[in-house]
Amino acid sequence: MAAGSGSRFGADRPKQYFVVAGKPVLRHAAERLAAAVDLIQPVGDTEAISAALSGLPHLPPVAGGATRQESVRLGLEALAPYAPDMVMVHDGCRPYFPAGTVAALLAALERCDGAIPAVPVADTLKRGNDGRIETTVARTGLFRAQTPQAFRFSLLLDLHRSAQDGATDDAAILEQAGHAVALVPGHEDNIKMTFPDDAVRLERVLSPVLLPRVGTGFDVHGLEAGRDLILCGIKVPHDKGLAGHSDADVGIHALCDAIYGALAEGDIGRHFPPSEATWKDADSARFLAHAAERIAARGGMLGNADVTLICERPKITPHAPRMIGRLAEILGVDAGRISVKATTTERLGFTGRMEGIAAQAVVTVLLPG
Repeated sequence: MAAGSGSRFGADRPKQYFVVAGKPVLRHAAERLAAAVDLIQPVGDTEAISAALSGLPHLPPVAGGATRQESVRLGLEALAPYAPDMVMVHDGCRPYFPAGTVAALLAALERCDGAIPAVPVADTLKRGNDGRIETTVARTGLFRAQTPQAFRFSLLLDLHRSAQDGATDDAAILEQAGHAVALVPGHEDNIKMTFPDDAVRLERVLSPVLLPRVGTGFDVHGLEAGRDLILCGIKVPHDKGLAGHSDADVGIHALCDAIYGALAEGDIGRHFPPSEATWKDADSARFLAHAAERIAARGGMLGNADVTLICERPKITPHAPRMIGRLAEILGVDAGRISVKATTTERLGFTGRMEGIAAQAVVTVLLPG
């Protein structure tokens, strides 16, 4: 059900199309249903629904009516040619319900003609008027009704065809006709998007928990005359370049290894073997772009990256801002998440003798827990 105007929400569009956790609320609700039912029949603004549910299998949307009850009836009539045994009616502005909800509802239909998820009322209830309490309402036996609600299809359709308008949910129509409706445990996270504060609560429910993963990388290449010096994705003026199968960008190679390590996906040689001619003199930006794609494929994000270049010459500090910008561009993140700095080995070892350049990198990757 997505025919409401959402006037209480106060946004520039109906609340079911408000984006939470990267998707319209309606799409969250439909995707959750799609995992548990055979057919989805959307009801509401047909054009807006089609846009929100693009790519998700569903029956052609049906235009909603003047009231919620009329909209439900129109949806049921559209389903009638398929002659389903059971039907669930769900609010498009409820984007989350626990995984066991549908199974519990279907089990309850074995003993009753309808079933709804509900949460016992825990707070003290007051009836008020003109800003003052009139009376305290006993909360014993009171529940907050939620959706999806499950029914025997033919019975619900027949009752909707004859019922007077005014029911706020479909269980009420069965109650008025004397049919038993079962209660199954609801959940506090089955939040109905009604007021702006609900968007904040739903963002917490729908956003995946991201856990930090740390990776480290190290690389070294010797200096060689006649090659360009490529460091962290940019060309740096110098009388020698780095020797290697690709462009030998030690900064990017160390960074790639750090990312692959955080993902537990091996190292750069596993993904781009130096024995393959394809990668001869290749731009290492391609390797780093692949590492970024692997983060995205795992549903994660790069927290930060810190690259240290180890060399006597050339001086890195004048070029560090451009290096940071280029790495951020390849990784698709804000430059504030990238650090590039340099150090020397006090003229000790191969870097101190200016025979080569080394790099080490540390990254934090956030992955769904």
